[in-house]
Amino acid sequence: MVLAAGRGERMRPLTDQTPKPLLPVRGQPLMLWPMQALARGGFVHQLINTAWLGEQIPTLLGDQAHWPELPEVHIRYSHEGQDFGRALETAGGIVRALPQLDEVFWVVAGDVFAPDMVFTQPAVARFAASAALAHLWLVPNPTHNPGGDFGLSEAGQVLNLPKGSPDCAYTFSTVALYKKAFFADCGLPAGNPEGVALALAPLLRAAMDRGQVTGEVYAGDWTDVGTPQRLAQLNRSSA
Repeated sequence: MVLAAGRGERMRPLTDQTPKPLLPVRGQPLMLWPMQALARGGFVHQLINTAWLGEQIPTLLGDQAHWPELPEVHIRYSHEGQDFGRALETAGGIVRALPQLDEVFWVVAGDVFAPDMVFTQPAVARFAASAALAHLWLVPNPTHNPGGDFGLSEAGQVLNLPKGSPDCAYTFSTVALYKKAFFADCGLPAGNPEGVALALAPLLRAAMDRGQVTGEVYAGDWTDVGTPQRLAQLNRSSA
């Protein structure tokens, strides 16, 4: 699942006419980077959620994507904006799409640049065979999030720690594997028929406290394209 429903308030005025995942990064719309990386790993059935200016995304991509030297990608959509008039936040959007997703599925953000991320079938198999309900890729805390999001034990358990504590050394990259069971106790039925907005972080922290979230560190290039300045820096660095 590719998350592409947000308003992108901090990116205004760039996002007044263009959804943030379609802003150009190094020669192509930002969301194509994770979509192409997924395709490179053989994950060719992808679902995109939309809301703000969401009609622009299927207009660009359609139901199939063809990129040089990559397998054809089959695309489905969850149109939160059309169905409910707004985005449903991360967990609400995932639960809305849940009936269309496999028992184990990737979630990536369409507004994060992580060109070195490699999506593999063995990663899915290891996670599916584990007792964990979520597996997160973490990055060392960037300058815009010095207090961090989570800790990581030597055994690979993601830890719910107070922001700014010494061991809260990692920030969630937004790349993750989930099992449908992760969302079983979120309070919403699969399909989220009422269109309830629900944040993901509280669900993750509760699952961490139960020992159900594992993780690993992604050491490649990573940018949360959250401001016009970060977008400009990315495009300058490719020149």
